[in-house]
Amino acid sequence: MKILYLASKNFGKIKEYKKLLSNVNCQLLLQPESIEVEENGNTFRENAIKKACEVSKKTGNYAIADDSGICIDALDGKPGIYSSRYAENDQRRIERVLKELDGEKNRCAFFIANVCVCSPSGDLILESEAKCFGNIIEKPRGNSGFGYDPIFEEVSSRLTFAEMNNELKDECSHRGKALKKIIPQLLEIFA
Repeated sequence: MKILYLASKNFGKIKEYKKLLSNVNCQLLLQPESIEVEENGNTFRENAIKKACEVSKKTGNYAIADDSGICIDALDGKPGIYSSRYAENDQRRIERVLKELDGEKNRCAFFIANVCVCSPSGDLILESEAKCFGNIIEKPRGNSGFGYDPIFEEVSSRLTFAEMNNELKDECSHRGKALKKIIPQLLEIFA
């Protein structure tokens, strides 16, 4: 069975990826602790490519990466590419966003994910992008998920990502949509 490294150290992401890629015949592993990738790109796409390419080159295996985040209209698209670095942990990031939006009427936001796959030699072979639209609510709701999930209310379901069951979140999330676009090619690569 071929190995596919997830270019991330985020345990929440590996759980999502294992579910979303359950039909792909690969051994999905988190990137080795010894590999550090500096996310210094100017776009989600640049960061995703950098992570996947570096991990694939250093491990000699396929690597998949995404760079994703939340973009809030009233904050001019922030936190954007700095979503995971907006504060030191999920709780503080949520607190910061809610404080910055205090009194704001426009709470429109979207999650975006850029996903890419690199070959064992470090060449970009697949990529996709998807968005999920919603609003930032005034206080957290729900107990599932990670990151900004408790304050992001998806537009059609009116549920936060933290309130959704796994199946619904996989269906409408930015990461789930982006991965679905490349699963047919992954099935061929890992046949």
